[in-house]
Amino acid sequence: MICTTCGGDLEERVTDLPFKLGDRTIVIVKDVPVLQCPDCHSYLLRDPVMAVVERLLESANRSIELAIVRYADAA
Repeated sequence: MICTTCGGDLEERVTDLPFKLGDRTIVIVKDVPVLQCPDCHSYLLRDPVMAVVERLLESANRSIELAIVRYADAA
């Protein structure tokens, strides 16, 4: 796949991604499989991966400021 930002070739990688939920909660999802550009570091999530991330975020405790969850625990 080609990067839509810089035209580089996307590579399969595993990374940690932060998501902000509301005004006070940040959820870091660890070990997420992504397609990432080695040149500009833009990334894409495939639809099945995003579905898993959405489930993790929906079940996150929004009363805490920071949560760290593992992608593999929900995949």
